[in-house]
Formats: sequence, C-alpha cells, structure tokens
Amino acid sequence: MLDFFTIFSKGGLVLWCFQGVSDSCTGPVNALIRSVLLQERGGNNSFTHEALTLKYKLDNQFELVFVVGFQKILTLTYVDKLIDDVHRLFRDKYRTEIQQQSALSLLNGTFDFQNDFLQLLREAEESSKVRAPTTMKKFEDSEKAKKPVRSMIETRGEKPKEKAKNSKKNKGAKKEGSDGPLATSKAVPAEKSGLPVGPENGMELSKEELIRRKREEFIQKHGRGMEKSSKSSKSDAPKEKGKKAPRVWALGGSANKEALDYSAPTANGAPEGAPPEDINLIRGTGSGRQLQDLDCSSSDDEGAAQNSTKPSATKGTLGGMFGMLKGLVGSKSLSREDMESVLDKMRDHLIAKNVAADIAVQLCESVANKLEGKVMGTFSTVTSTVKLALQESLVQILQPQRRVDMLRDIMDAQRHQRPYVVTFCGVNGVGKSTNLAKISFWLLENGFSVLIAACDTFRAGAVEQLRTHTRRLHALHPPENHGGRAMVQLFEKGYGKDAAGIAMEAIAFARNQGFDVVLVDTAGRMQDNAPLMTALAKLITVNTPDLVLFVGEALVGNEAVDQLVKFNRALADHSMAQTPRLIDGIVLTKFDTIDDKVGAAISMTYITSKPIVFVGTGQTYCDLRSLNAKAVVAALMKA
Repeated sequence: MLDFFTIFSKGGLVLWCFQGVSDSCTGPVNALIRSVLLQERGGNNSFTHEALTLKYKLDNQFELVFVVGFQKILTLTYVDKLIDDVHRLFRDKYRTEIQQQSALSLLNGTFDFQNDFLQLLREAEESSKVRAPTTMKKFEDSEKAKKPVRSMIETRGEKPKEKAKNSKKNKGAKKEGSDGPLATSKAVPAEKSGLPVGPENGMELSKEELIRRKREEFIQKHGRGMEKSSKSSKSDAPKEKGKKAPRVWALGGSANKEALDYSAPTANGAPEGAPPEDINLIRGTGSGRQLQDLDCSSSDDEGAAQNSTKPSATKGTLGGMFGMLKGLVGSKSLSREDMESVLDKMRDHLIAKNVAADIAVQLCESVANKLEGKVMGTFSTVTSTVKLALQESLVQILQPQRRVDMLRDIMDAQRHQRPYVVTFCGVNGVGKSTNLAKISFWLLENGFSVLIAACDTFRAGAVEQLRTHTRRLHALHPPENHGGRAMVQLFEKGYGKDAAGIAMEAIAFARNQGFDVVLVDTAGRMQDNAPLMTALAKLITVNTPDLVLFVGEALVGNEAVDQLVKFNRALADHSMAQTPRLIDGIVLTKFDTIDDKVGAAISMTYITSKPIVFVGTGQTYCDLRSLNAKAVVAALMKA
C-alpha cells in the first residue's frame, strides 16, 4: 500500500498528489528536496526518511519530479514499474500544458489524473501477484536421476584404471624422452642407493618419497665436503669467554645511559624550566586570528600558467581529460548513450584524484540523472556540458546543509555563562592532538580562554604531548598580556582513568574557573574496535559536547568512507540516548602532502553531509585553513 504519490515541478509547484493515508507528505518530500535534490545526491533513486522509503524519478526535459512514498518495512516490487508508467502517461497526456513554461498556467491548469493513476496502480499490483513462486527442483527432475545405477558404478570403477594407465604411459614417455648424459648421470646414483627402480619394484612412489630419495642422493654426493668445511671454520674461530663488549657507534655516539638521559632535571620534585625555544618557529608565519582560505595551487600550476602565454598548435582544444571528447549536441535532448564515454572517463579521473570508487560512481550517476533528457544549446558540446554539471555538483556537495561557525557559537555560550565544549575523535595517527593545539592557538588569537582536557588515557606520551603544546601556547600568550590570567591550561588525571569521567570533571572545572572553551582530546581508535567505540559513545552521551569533530587524513581514499560510516554507526548503536549524537564536522589533516589529489574531501562530505570545518596544512600553529570549495573543485578537475 502506498502512502502517497506526488508530482511537482523543480520550481516547487505541486501539479498533482495522491494521498493513501491521512498523514501529510509535506515533511518527507521536503526532506528529500533538502537532502538529495539540492545537495546533488541523485546517484541513488531511493531515500529513507524516518519510517518511510521514498523513490523518485527526474524528468529533465519538462523539469518535473515524480515521488512515491511507502512504509520501509514493506517490500513492494512494483514501485519502479509504477513510477515509470506514471511518468510516461502524465508526460504524454499533459505535454501541451507543461510546454507552455508558465508558472501561472501550471497553477491555473487542472490535472485530472486520479482515475488514470488508480488504474495504473491496480495493473502494477496485479502484475506483481501473477508471478508464481519459484519451487525447488525435485530429484526426479535432475540429470542424475536419469542415469542408471549400473552406469554410475561402472564409471567409478574405471576411473582409477584409466588414471593408472595414463600415469604409466606418461612415465614411460618421460623415460624414453630423457636421453643423453643427463639421464645417465641421474640413473647411476639411484642404482647405487639400492632403492627400487622400475615398475616391477614399485616405481609408483609418492611425492614425499621421491623428495626423500633425491635428498639422500644429494647428501651422499656433497654431505662429506660440507661437514669438513664447517668443522674447519669452527676450529679457526677463537673461543673467547667473558663479558660482552660495549657497542661502539659508527658516528661516535655513546651507549652510556647517563649520556642518553634527556629527561628534565628536577629540583624538590618540581621540573625546572624548559630550555628556550624559537617562538617564531613554533608559531609560524601569517595571522593566526583569521583563518585564510585553502589554496590548492601548486608550482606545477604556476609553470603551466606561464607556458599558457606562449602560442601553441593545440590551443583551441579543451585541456585535460576532456580534450579528446568533443562533439556538438545541437538542439536535441541528451541521452545516456551520448554521455557514456564522457562519464566513464570522468569516473576514472575522479578515482585517480583519490575519490572513493563508490562515491565516484554515484557522482557520475547523479550527473547522468541530472542531464538525461535535457535539451542543450546549438553550439554546446557533451563534454563541456557534463564537466560544468559535475563542477556545480561538487561545489554543492562541499557546501552542505549546516555551516559550523565556532566563534559565533562560543559567543552565544558566553552569554549563557557556560563553556563551549568540542570533542575530537578519529583513528590512530591522524593528528588529533596536533590539530587540537592549532585550534587552541586560533582561539587564543581571537581572545578566548581555552582548557585542554587530556582524555587520551591509553597512548603512552599523550599527556606529555599536550603538556608540551600547553607550555608553548602559554609562551605565545603569557599571562602578562592578559591581565595576569592564564589563557590556556591543561586538565589531566594521568593514564588508565575513565575518559568520560575526566571530560566531565574538566567541563565542571572550566565552568568554575570561567574558561570559554573546553577542547577534549580522545584516544585514537579503529572503527572496528567495539570496546573503544563504546567508550567514545559513552563520553559523548554523558558530556553532550556542543561540537563533535572527526579528524581524518587527506591521504585516504576508500578508507575514508569506511571510517566515517562505521564511526557514525558505532556512535548510534552504542549511544544510550533516544536520539544519538553523531559527527557534526570534519577536520581534514595533512593536506599539504597530497598535491592535487583532493578527493578525500569529496568522499567525507558526501558520506556524512557534514562540513569540513578546518584543514591542516603544515606543522606550525598558523598552518590551519578554512575550506575553499571552488579551489578544491578546480584542483579536482585539473588534468
């Protein structure tokens, strides 16, 4: 049973609607428009909203959308056929009214389609019932039942005889074919060894026996010489007993533990001051107060720009992967066959740029659905049209529904006199602690006080790493510049403690001491580690942070999809809340190591529909950028 079926234009005008239940279809359809149609995620024609499954079909020629909704627990096999039949009949019946291209005419027009739809629905339901259920094949219908028992017994008895005859023939052929001195040299040691030779003495030996016989032949030939040489070498070596000599390093180093001890000297149990560090080297260049846009251009681009000023013979052709695929479309509608070669090349190009393979396929399918049936201009080419549509889709994907503005949210939390809490999570070694320190520096530059909560109680050296970052940030923003108040502080309870409890204590401490922001550092964990994912879900559920950031590498390809999907699934499965808290944003690290292979940004935002809040581009505190969607798309489309 269908809940609803609606037809509306891409401008938002509802042309006709069928209601199978009393509930309104406005909410599910609006969710489909926001999450799929506006976000360029049309690669799959199915969408799930709460308890409903929505299937849709686009008509790009007349700018129409056909949507059907039903309960997701139902398996309705006729839905795809129904939506195709309705699309065909509605388009043919009201072609004249739709082609007027006037919103006023569509509003005033009457689309009496109820009886036609009910007839199509009955035909589709009856066609699904006509199909007889598949029955299991009986033994009497199989080919084995047709064979007599006597024939099967005879064939089973003949097989080993035939194998034995064939094996004897093959061995005889090998003996006849092995002429010359090599065959005679092999036969002599076999006779000397006294092993049975020939078929009458049991020549049919197993593979292990043949290997053992050859090993014995080899030992008889060469064993004595090897034993003598080994004994002589042992006797020549001097036998010295005593203590092991200390190792002497090639570069003049020392193995003395006093010389290798670099720990800080202590006085009365407190560590002495750290050695002076180059503040400018730690801080980096540039303004830390305002985040700069990400620049994806490289030295190769500058060289190409200089070379482009020189005249060339191939200046008129399109560059890159689209240069060879030219062809005027004229004033006709695009079909799948017209776009197939371009889309195949586009998919391979996206995969080469580090986009996950599944995401690349869905992107190309979305572009094909968007352009199929669309009428092009006279001098438009398939290549330029598909390339422009892909660029628009990629820019739309990188600008998801919700925009994260941390500074605005922090000031809103200040008005409510509470700290703004950010939790960092991700797999091992992606740079959570390093980028937490960069974000701390950015917040300090904007005048906010920061409390760093060391909730990574598992990895050795995690607390010490944050302590080092805190000391450096303290040197960059000393209390003297802020009225004697410490702007950054580390809250830690050592190792082996409960991370959720430490985070709760840190938030309470920040509220009492008046800190503006609490940055919670968590332990790195693989997405398949159920106990650690349960602990992370507990930390997020108990402390309810304002922002949950997933830290991921820009180096990953298909792994990015697996990480994000399983992190979100684990947070939902292991959460104790009725509405589980999932990932709110992404921090993309190590972006300076990938040149123009920026596909991980597309994969992560496509999977989660969440924005990339920060991009790490280096080792200093100023190497933090905000995402520039157009620059990323330009680097992605570059050949």
